[in-house]
Amino acid sequence: SFSLASTAITCFTRGLDLRKETEDVLCPANCPLWQFYVFGDGVYASLSSICGAAIHSGVITSAGGAVRVQTLPGQENYPAVNANGIQSQVLARWASSFSVTGTKNTALEAVGRSVSTARPSTGMRSLPQEKPPVKRYCKADIAFLIDGSYNIGQRRFNLQKNFVGKVAMMLGIGTEGPHVGVVQASEYPKIEFYLKNFTTAKEVLFAIKELGFRGGNSNTGKALKHTAQKFFSSESGVRKGIPKIIVVFLDGWPSDDIEEAGIVAREFGVNVFIVSVAKPTTEELGMVQDIGFVDKAVCRNNGFFSYQMPTWFGTTKYVKPLVQKLCSHEQMLCSKTCYNSVNIGFLIDGSSSIGDSNFRLVLEFIGNVAKAFEISDIGSKIAAVQFTYDQRTEFRFTDYTTKEKVLLAIRNIHYMSGGTATGEAISFTTRNVFGPMKDSPNKNFLVVLTDGQSYDDVRGPAATAQKAGITVFSVGVAWAPLDDLKDMASEPKESHTFFTREFTGLEQMVPDIIRGICKDFLESKQ
Repeated sequence: SFSLASTAITCFTRGLDLRKETEDVLCPANCPLWQFYVFGDGVYASLSSICGAAIHSGVITSAGGAVRVQTLPGQENYPAVNANGIQSQVLARWASSFSVTGTKNTALEAVGRSVSTARPSTGMRSLPQEKPPVKRYCKADIAFLIDGSYNIGQRRFNLQKNFVGKVAMMLGIGTEGPHVGVVQASEYPKIEFYLKNFTTAKEVLFAIKELGFRGGNSNTGKALKHTAQKFFSSESGVRKGIPKIIVVFLDGWPSDDIEEAGIVAREFGVNVFIVSVAKPTTEELGMVQDIGFVDKAVCRNNGFFSYQMPTWFGTTKYVKPLVQKLCSHEQMLCSKTCYNSVNIGFLIDGSSSIGDSNFRLVLEFIGNVAKAFEISDIGSKIAAVQFTYDQRTEFRFTDYTTKEKVLLAIRNIHYMSGGTATGEAISFTTRNVFGPMKDSPNKNFLVVLTDGQSYDDVRGPAATAQKAGITVFSVGVAWAPLDDLKDMASEPKESHTFFTREFTGLEQMVPDIIRGICKDFLESKQ
């Protein structure tokens, strides 16, 4: 006989979350099919979603319903089959399995459905079929920074691994989806595996399961700084244009300063989330260096990047809300940095007084500034205009979308030679080079390089450029009048005006120009 009492479960409850050999459960309606993880066909690996398996097998539809779950032994192989809008995945081996059937109330309904969807009778109206959902990928490169300190201990460390595994499974790790790696924080940080090491959910799950507990102080600040600086490299599998995220799991409190690490992470364009479990007790608060450490470490102190769990027990209900946060691409406010979110136009004096050899030093200076930025179709962009009495657009912001092509284009600029009309050149650049970029999300910068007095007014054109949202840096060499340089430069004049007697002195200015652009960018985002 069938039990009348069915346990209500979530869309993502797995077979291994149930404790009884046979259990009647109730799946909710409108579960997102594209988020299900199902392994097998008919017989499913126990890490599969129960409701996902029930829809896949045709026992219920996305309208939900009652399902009977039967625990079964593990199998050597679980096949991948596409059915009822769900693509199940291959799994080589798993320790336990389950099957799903309808309860007494839904068994006939399920049978009728499987017949009618397989071969609808002529002249009879068949039941509406589920349209396969459009695959939506969660885009993120994520480092899970797990707590491996004596604060958490071996038992809770294992519960933490279990939770991280559930988050990894629900994320939908894959070539087009999220990539994840793990760093363990203890006395010294240890990168357990990088983004490129595993590209499927099951591989990541196995790797997490194998992690060993290290012990030691919870030097979370040291680990966060190390992760921000060393983890997200192209060699380790980081992808261009994908948000970089560090999820810090913290049991109790950090043993070191975490604020500086948060600043470093923000400078590197990393979005820091902190998942804190078991807040310090009243007695322990005296040992905490800074009780406001969470707000100072996260990407933004707006509540979105901090996540609180009371205990490591019964954490399944916290998985989905965390995953939803990690997949909210538009909320990753720290992904934009001065390195990947600026348009820099170089206005280059090509007058006769410079000479060919000094002009090469100017191009070298421009190349060294450009080299510091992440140039791409969705990142920073570079443009160049050369001027005498006339103006020549060497290349526009949209002409080259890789750093290599931009640097080659800079090297290939030919020296014009002629007079000096800097004001007219600023107006030309504002109108023709920056004008088409008015809808760009990037912040605009103009670097004007000149070696002498302009024959026309520079103050009016520079003010117009600044009103159009362009921050102007003026770089003078040799006979360039300081008054002209200050008239062109944005406020504060002192930090936007540069001068050197010799062209060889341009090289020393490169870090100052880059730092100035980054400082202005960060201040504009406050």
